[in-house]
Amino acid sequence: MLLKAGVDISRLNREIRRALGKLAGLFADLGVEIVVTETYGGNHGSGSLHYANDAFDVRFPGVYSVETISLIRKRLGPKFDIVGESDHIHVEYDPK
Repeated sequence: MLLKAGVDISRLNREIRRALGKLAGLFADLGVEIVVTETYGGNHGSGSLHYANDAFDVRFPGVYSVETISLIRKRLGPKFDIVGESDHIHVEYDPK
């Protein structure tokens, strides 16, 4: 797992940090290294969980397909929302 310059993962809350580790392990098993592109910084919507330290964005080589999103959802479970964007995947801890 790599961090984009300036990205800090130290403030992430426990559950989202564990999810980051699981996601990094999942992709490492597939021979792909993820890059964390955002945590609490950047510009997000006013209610974004990035600002609550419960979200991160990642990118990796390849296509952010429905199959990839499903694989991530299966690994992380129902307490996490996974959103495929055009240039990254957004992951947030949002238990309902």
